[in-house]
Amino acid sequence: MLRALAVMAPLAGAMLPRAASAAGTPVPIGEVLPDVVMTGLNGPDRRLSTYRGRPLLINVWASWCGPCRQETASLERLAWQASPVPFTVVGVSTDDYRDRALRWLAASNATINHYIDRRLELETMLGASQLPLTVLVDADGRVLARVYGAREWDGPEAKALIRRTFSGTRETGAR
Repeated sequence: MLRALAVMAPLAGAMLPRAASAAGTPVPIGEVLPDVVMTGLNGPDRRLSTYRGRPLLINVWASWCGPCRQETASLERLAWQASPVPFTVVGVSTDDYRDRALRWLAASNATINHYIDRRLELETMLGASQLPLTVLVDADGRVLARVYGAREWDGPEAKALIRRTFSGTRETGAR
């Protein structure tokens, strides 16, 4: 099932207009994410471009989303495991209320960096038409795939998907 979704996501992205999300549409597969400032939840604000130089796995979630909460622990474990292609894992909350997102992060013992969306900017640009959403981005900031729905991210199927998606990407040592 994971394989089918991974294949469908790039195909669906290819049908989107080539213009980036300024027009209120997701950044298409193969295009570079705009350099927006992300508002920090459990750390400082950060420009998306500061993650360039290393592949990035962006998980979009909400505190009220049961499937999002279900996959949280596996994302944390994944973030701390060695990988043949090193990458960074971050989270983006779509919560309308910062305090609710912060409460969930505290309850989940989050250690990875999380950000909160404002004015639907990240949600739109990443293509979060449903939650959870995980977006795989190459070291140059290019969207490689979108995976909708909860996964056991540190399980063999998801790790194989990540390995296949990030194989051939470069890492320049930036974090």
